[in-house]
Amino acid sequence: MNDVNVFSEIGKLKKVIVHRPGEELNNLTPDVMEELLFDEIPYLKIAQEEHDCFVKVLRDNNVEVLYLEDLVTDVIADRKIKEQLIEEYILENTIDIDKEKKILKTKLLEIEDSKSLVLKMMEGTRRVEIDNYRKESLYEMVSSWMKFTALPMPNLYFTRDPFSFVGNSVSLNRMWSKTRNRETLFGKYIFKYHRDFKDIQFLYNRDNQYAIEGGDILVLSKEILAIGISQRTKAKAVEEFCRNLFEKQPNFKKVLAFAIPKKRKFMHLDTVFTMVDKDLFTIHPCIEDPLVVYSIEKNGNKLKIEQENCTLKYTLEKNLEIENIKLIPCGGESKVDSEREQWNDGSNTLAIAPREIIVYDRNTVTNKILEENGTKLHKIKSGELSRGRGGPRCMSMPIIREEI
Repeated sequence: MNDVNVFSEIGKLKKVIVHRPGEELNNLTPDVMEELLFDEIPYLKIAQEEHDCFVKVLRDNNVEVLYLEDLVTDVIADRKIKEQLIEEYILENTIDIDKEKKILKTKLLEIEDSKSLVLKMMEGTRRVEIDNYRKESLYEMVSSWMKFTALPMPNLYFTRDPFSFVGNSVSLNRMWSKTRNRETLFGKYIFKYHRDFKDIQFLYNRDNQYAIEGGDILVLSKEILAIGISQRTKAKAVEEFCRNLFEKQPNFKKVLAFAIPKKRKFMHLDTVFTMVDKDLFTIHPCIEDPLVVYSIEKNGNKLKIEQENCTLKYTLEKNLEIENIKLIPCGGESKVDSEREQWNDGSNTLAIAPREIIVYDRNTVTNKILEENGTKLHKIKSGELSRGRGGPRCMSMPIIREEI
């Protein structure tokens, strides 16, 4: 197995998984945007150019970049595995018309090039692409207005969420929405069959009952994690994750569970809180007053859970044993700037080394404050990528970081 080593948010980034936005964005329509968790429709050509610039920054800083689509392609070189993936893919798209299932299966099996097949699965299938049979049942006739047999997966360029590397293990997440849980199918096949990952330990599994997503999991140190209890991650999932973590990765001693407002504009912990250095964090100030933090530790065969009755700043200083931690408010002191820049992921930074981060160029107020605090910024254009409501951290899944 390739080394998986993620014991911080800020250690020098060595290897990462991303996904270049593809034709799935061209299958977004106003009718399905809400179901697919989008507020706007990005322009694919520019989104790809912006993503390519993101990847260039990574590579220019000696980060090895793996594409999700290439990892899946490696796996399905085996014909039997390819057929298994197609079967599960069709099942998880909950196609109601049996004839459409058969036609789609045949159509996918006819794609000889493995990468083209993977990209087609991600893209989705419009009903007109397979509508070559005679409609006989009432259901077939009244369903003909529906545009898709298999919906696209436009959120895939946010590779942070479907699975998460923690320490030397992986959490194959159960996603909050049914439409995004389909994305984790690719992770299932990578971790089961890919030569680099097939022996990895699991901290969570996509078949579990309760949702947990990667944007809510932050590795604060070799001993401490932060996990958001959010719109997308449930408290029962956090408890189950912690039990597995303490058993399989005993170097982790504590989890700080952040109960953040369960609203779309906050979504995940990393949309309101990210780590820039040992003593420097970004934060959306609107979460500080309602924020409740719980500490979770192993206590024999049980979990010891206590509420942290102090400020976030003091909670971090106490648990990380660091003095004078500074929280950078997204948008500074202005409530207008704060709300606007948080919506455009001003708090969602990706550290490629301590105090060296990738940010969206549009968040000018937050970026200026970060620079004033000695942070080196790599600013990437974000006019289209930001329409998906995710930032640089969302678009990356670190596999290896140097230890600090």
